[in-house]
Amino acid sequence: MVYPMKNRRDDLMKRLLYVGIAVVLALSFIGCGEGRDIYIAGILSDQLADGDIAFDPVQDLYTIVNGPDTLFFGIDEADRNLPEYRAFLDFPLDGSTDGDLVPVDAEILRATLEVYIDEVSFAGIIPTLLELVTFPINGLTSADFDSLPLRFPNGRDASISFDLFSRDQGDFVLIDVTSLMREAQRRGLSDFQVRFVLDFDSDIGLVGIEDRPRVAVTAPLLTVRFR
Repeated sequence: MVYPMKNRRDDLMKRLLYVGIAVVLALSFIGCGEGRDIYIAGILSDQLADGDIAFDPVQDLYTIVNGPDTLFFGIDEADRNLPEYRAFLDFPLDGSTDGDLVPVDAEILRATLEVYIDEVSFAGIIPTLLELVTFPINGLTSADFDSLPLRFPNGRDASISFDLFSRDQGDFVLIDVTSLMREAQRRGLSDFQVRFVLDFDSDIGLVGIEDRPRVAVTAPLLTVRFR
């Protein structure tokens, strides 16, 4: 499920601190379940591991860009060969990039992915697929473009579908990724890695996701509530 964000984030760490304190205080009064505290982790994506891949079907050529300030997915209608772009985000869960830690034995209550949309060249609705994948943190390869997504225990692809909109340009979008995060946790993955893919029941165009961790207010943010 995706939610448009109409207000900019003021201060990432301050907001998470306030929310975390409020949750813990509330639970201390009402006594939640087994009395276990609830924690909130905020993890910015690792720009060095992030990237996008464009596939040119005419030249049978892959163009890989690691660590750009804007990640693209969709179809580039400005190129006569109509290359397809897919975007990749990596969120370390083990604190390796000095972000918050999600313990391997944590129970995931809710997880959201918040991204800032830099650019949209579509006129309306953009059907989007977000897939749980694995890829090398030291650099994407052409094989990552169409690698199989991971699967849930029932055999279904670990993916979610939702719509983006042309009006999302210049705004935040919040995506519920709880099911994907729970699967990553079940597998004991040290990184939460996802791939943005255009669902093809739509007009062609590109979506740009801002990816500048030095500008934390607009960098991709994974927020995980756990106990």
